[in-house]
Amino acid sequence: MKILMLLPYLPYPPSEGGQVRSYKLIKLLSHHHDITLVCFSRQHNTPDQIDHMKQFCKKVIVIERGKTWTFSNILRTGFSPYPFLVSIYYSPNIRNILSNELKENYDLIHAEMSYTLPYLPHHNLPIILVEQTIMSRIFAHQAKTDKRWWFKPFMWIDIAKMRYWEKYYWRKVQKVVAVSQEDAAQIENMVPGIKADVVPNGVGEDVSNLPKKIHYNHSLLYMGNYKWIQNWDAAELLAKKVFPIIKRAIPDSKLVIAGQFPTHEVKSLANSNLDIQVLELKDNDFAGVVNAYLKAGLFVAPMYAPGGTRLKILAAMAAMVPVVTTSIGAEGYGAVNGKSIIIGGDPEDVAAKSISVLKNRKIYTYLAEEARKLVDTKFTWEPIAKKLESIYEDLVHHYS
Repeated sequence: MKILMLLPYLPYPPSEGGQVRSYKLIKLLSHHHDITLVCFSRQHNTPDQIDHMKQFCKKVIVIERGKTWTFSNILRTGFSPYPFLVSIYYSPNIRNILSNELKENYDLIHAEMSYTLPYLPHHNLPIILVEQTIMSRIFAHQAKTDKRWWFKPFMWIDIAKMRYWEKYYWRKVQKVVAVSQEDAAQIENMVPGIKADVVPNGVGEDVSNLPKKIHYNHSLLYMGNYKWIQNWDAAELLAKKVFPIIKRAIPDSKLVIAGQFPTHEVKSLANSNLDIQVLELKDNDFAGVVNAYLKAGLFVAPMYAPGGTRLKILAAMAAMVPVVTTSIGAEGYGAVNGKSIIIGGDPEDVAAKSISVLKNRKIYTYLAEEARKLVDTKFTWEPIAKKLESIYEDLVHHYS
């Protein structure tokens, strides 16, 4: 099958959830299909990273994406029906590039995220749209919690645009796919009559097949890519509201906030008096990511922004690091509270649950073992790729 895959990022290096998903699926799908990758680059992407994808793709077309906060992007958003998230992907050549590529004899278009679709020219190919998360829900959470009161009206206008175009493309494409049952239910609720399939995420390649070993200690970890709103929010809550409670109960406890592209605000959370370390990792430092998990005693994720499947939590489970999170943080796994994960409510409850786990070695070991079983049985990439292939086949058969 010939597939045109449209992504809002270069999948390599796989330093965030979407990249992990796309990178692993492209590698597996390339065994049986010809994939042409059309993606957008960032300033930090390098030629060797682009070349890396050529070993799996028949063709790689990279459209350079400029800086996000520019006057032209803001102006474009203000005078167009599209949200800011669409405007930042604008390129003068994007339609010509896509028009020329669509002259090839493709079987289908696989697009990740609805905000990649507005620049797609008219065509007659079936589209499968994978929503890794529902962006309007994420930005609505930010608007509710943002302290800049003067900025909120602009945010809500942009969210309304975002929600309109999400629903528009869910109706327009031939197949909508979510990565969790929770997101699929949200899509079906927002657009009655739509049936969203679920193709979940799997565990990251760098943490697959790790040794089955309990590494109990009092070092807490949060891992994230801090280009994403959810991770800013969780890191701040963990450092300011959750960890101080844990520190009082367990004086030798430590907190490591690790990941890629930490913002100035995230870096400022470091506090030697409270044993809080911010560990910045390069986007291709896979060994650093694995090492951070293997040194951790507990993964704590006070996440309250909705959407997607948290690959960071799957990674912790694969590394046999027990996880304490919220009901939102636990979405998408089918994990059972008290068995393979611990779910807390507000930050104080998350802290109390964390303390309980660290003070009970029997429960700690049980959680680590059950979480690893869950990952090994439900979140390996080969069956996930096969499920996606079956959707491809049904789609092409129906529209041929």
